[in-house]
Amino acid sequence: MFLAVFLFLLCAGAIYLACEYFVNAIEWFGRRLKVGDTATGSILAAFGTALPESAVTFTAVVFGSTPEQKAIGVGAAMGGPLVLATIAYAVVGLALLRSSRAREQNRFAVAVDQRALSRDQAWFLGIFVIKVGLGLMVFAYKPWCGLFFLAAYGVYLWRQLHEEHTNTEEELEPLKFRPGDRAPSFAWVALQTAAALAVIALASHTFVLQLEYLGTAFGMPADLVALLLSPVATELPETMNALIWVKQGKERLALANISGAMMIQATVPSALGIIFTPWLFDAPLIAAAIVTSIAIIALWAIFRRSAMDSRILASVGLLYGLFAGFVIWFYR
Repeated sequence: MFLAVFLFLLCAGAIYLACEYFVNAIEWFGRRLKVGDTATGSILAAFGTALPESAVTFTAVVFGSTPEQKAIGVGAAMGGPLVLATIAYAVVGLALLRSSRAREQNRFAVAVDQRALSRDQAWFLGIFVIKVGLGLMVFAYKPWCGLFFLAAYGVYLWRQLHEEHTNTEEELEPLKFRPGDRAPSFAWVALQTAAALAVIALASHTFVLQLEYLGTAFGMPADLVALLLSPVATELPETMNALIWVKQGKERLALANISGAMMIQATVPSALGIIFTPWLFDAPLIAAAIVTSIAIIALWAIFRRSAMDSRILASVGLLYGLFAGFVIWFYR
């Protein structure tokens, strides 16, 4: 037990430190590729940090030999968007509330293009509704529907790259691997990105294992741990990235990272689940779908009116508490 707690805390610290290196490198990566801030957060950063949990889903649904193992993959595909739509956004809201800039200016407004974020929520919701609908139906050709989600993510990438107009020329912090170099080469940027991702992947995997062990040790059913705790752990890198960017005053990158990660979670893991599993939802998965939909509809409506502030953003996390209460009651 002591070793599990030690590894749990050690991995959490390692993930945060690796994310510091990752966000530093990914900003230079975006600058070298000449893409704007939004695409840097929603595509480059989101794709990199989504690799570990996508690998977990792929292993569970493709190589899982039992229905329970495949169910873990399906739970991850549904739990990931739920965590991002509630906890990750709430972390950004809380970080903004605690920022010295917000206290000094006595403001709660979220300084981003809220209309653009509302379009991201609408795009996600359209795909998510189809994903949930497939989980409630049984038909012979369902596995082929997984290809739609891969194509949808391709369209999203094209849209982000072609609609990206924001490309700030602010001076970036020196690359941590080359602190004395004001213009590090692409090779050094790629090396730091890859090294940070490797640490994130290893620490995240170990973190999830320790969390599952501790949950089981405290008498929590394996299904409950897989649905309630594991998604929180696997989405930790995205949440850490957002927290770091908010501390640096870069709300646009923080929120773009969450939006981009949500799109990946709504498409790539879902495609794997639909292709390799029956993709049928039980009551907890339906509850996850309902809570996620409520969160996204609320975010879309508020962003659309450009009325979002950090207090509202922080309160979205309460929806995850409602979901957790239902799942605990269901498995009691």
